[in-house]
Amino acid sequence: MNRKLILCDCLGSHAPDPDVLGPVTGLACQGVLTDACGTEVGETAKLMAEGDVVIACAQQASFFNDLAAELDVSPPACFDLRDRAGWSDEAGDAGPKMAALAAEALLPVPSEKTIDVISQGSCLILGPAETALAAAADLAGALAVTVLLDDPAGAEHGYDFDIVSGRLGTTRGTLGRFSVRMDAFRQMIAGGRGAPDWTAPRDGARTECDIILDLTGNPPFFPAHHKRDGYLRAEPGNPPAVARAVLEASQLTGTFEKPLYVRLEEPLCAHSRAGKPACSKCLDVCPTGAITSAGEHVAIDPLICAGCGACSALCPSGAISYDAPPVATVFSRLNTLAATYRKNGGTGARLLVHDDSHGREMISLAARYGRGLPAQVIPLEVTALAGFGHAEMLAALACGFTGVIILPAPRTESDVIASEMALANAIGGSASVTLLDVADPDALYDALYNSALSATDHDPALPIGTRRQVARLAGKTLQPDAEIVPLPEGAPYGAVLVDTDACTLCLACVSLCPSGALGDNEDLPQLRFQEDACLQCGLCANVCPETAITLEPRLDLTDAAFTQKVLKEEEPFACVECGSLFGTKSTVERIMEKLAGNHHMFATTEAARMIQMCDNCRIQAQYHSENNPFSGGERPKIRTTDDYLSKRRDH
Repeated sequence: MNRKLILCDCLGSHAPDPDVLGPVTGLACQGVLTDACGTEVGETAKLMAEGDVVIACAQQASFFNDLAAELDVSPPACFDLRDRAGWSDEAGDAGPKMAALAAEALLPVPSEKTIDVISQGSCLILGPAETALAAAADLAGALAVTVLLDDPAGAEHGYDFDIVSGRLGTTRGTLGRFSVRMDAFRQMIAGGRGAPDWTAPRDGARTECDIILDLTGNPPFFPAHHKRDGYLRAEPGNPPAVARAVLEASQLTGTFEKPLYVRLEEPLCAHSRAGKPACSKCLDVCPTGAITSAGEHVAIDPLICAGCGACSALCPSGAISYDAPPVATVFSRLNTLAATYRKNGGTGARLLVHDDSHGREMISLAARYGRGLPAQVIPLEVTALAGFGHAEMLAALACGFTGVIILPAPRTESDVIASEMALANAIGGSASVTLLDVADPDALYDALYNSALSATDHDPALPIGTRRQVARLAGKTLQPDAEIVPLPEGAPYGAVLVDTDACTLCLACVSLCPSGALGDNEDLPQLRFQEDACLQCGLCANVCPETAITLEPRLDLTDAAFTQKVLKEEEPFACVECGSLFGTKSTVERIMEKLAGNHHMFATTEAARMIQMCDNCRIQAQYHSENNPFSGGERPKIRTTDDYLSKRRDH
């Protein structure tokens, strides 16, 4: 049975075109309803009962899901045309935009990967006695509650939950696996009259719990505490906030599905080699502390990760990649939006990138009560705004968008977005990526309508490959005549510059380079470099004993970036015994100058000559030399049977 598309003009407030949207989506469309969720719900139910449907309405998605449950059919796919395109001062010109949004909405999305988090409902409450005990009394019927008081003076017998006293020390973990250390820990002694007695205080007491309700009013125990699952915080002097926290805590029992936001490929990580530090970009920006150093690579705790995506945007090697959804899905969405918009006659499209909460609400309010979005502004909703990095920005421009506008939320990692914007604009050769940091819907649509429109002057490119490959493709597309593009400090692309006078060709940089950008030559003393592979992690500069290496952030858009070039080479030295090549002539001569005749081990001409020998000849010469320190005494003569017989005859 054919899949159907249900269109609704929402009481005549906008005009979706079935003649455009039907062919674009490839779905059967028999017209436009006016009140699909109200007076015409019977027609909607009839279409849903006949087979799989897609409904161009996101506001009433929950209503349509309930209707599907009553009809015992699969829930319909719902997407928004009205707020994002239909309710606009330029709704009459929004046909290409509606086509693009409809085509993008039907793209397949990989299923989300999750991990189960189990909470048994053990809850630790902290705060002043009056507030904490009242919250504990409300939660005692739903959770296993323990109250930790700084001052036990307000505690009494008779509560149906545990009360302890102490100071909270270190706190680690997340929902279902918090670990807490307490000092001056005291437990209430049950029984007796009057005020309760307490055990003697002790330091270093440890416990575990599933939920922490922090009512102390002190600074949070965790960085980015609002992103820490199971950690609830409210000011004790704000009763509505305390009530909300108590209600939220009561819901945190059972098994929950935690998305696995990022994927880590440890062999690609350029964090460290041989104890020498290199890239730490992900560690520096992780707001929750989910990323830690684990030797030569980093480790990510998936239960603490809040999915901001900043690490994936900054990772130079691709070791960390956002996986909810994968970056290939984002590239596909960008290309579908741009290509469908052009195919249906649209020009000058700009991409508005926003999150799925603050940005979505801003667009909805701007559409319902204001001018809405211009017909040339196509919104793209992403779950991790900080994860929309320079590669994604450049992919949008390469696809054909004339500009990319980032709409941050109040708690978005704006520093990461700003650095990625600067990098994208440098590679793209223009200020086509901008930040629109507004918190008012009126300011949103005013800024969008008042900004200048432009047209693309390049043929669109298809973004396929890794983020590094897409960024390079976009750079060549947007700046076809450019060769070497200078980039801001900290860029993940660039060259390695070597002071040839200081370099001794020890090749320590080659042995530790995590990406293979630096290499040697098995036949000649050479240091080689392939710029396309360089991550600018800085490890080579950190390990160079001569401090001969510096980094230059840039992007070589020519084919020379894919070839190895020689940074330093020297004449090899031939062994004075066998003639085989080893080492470099300058190094051997420098060693001869320092050691020959000046060191007791090379005081004689014969001993100094060993410096000019290859490894094999040096061992042979040392073994057969006089006064060999490794030789033993003269070996006794081998005795034979004749020796024994002759000795017997002699006697």
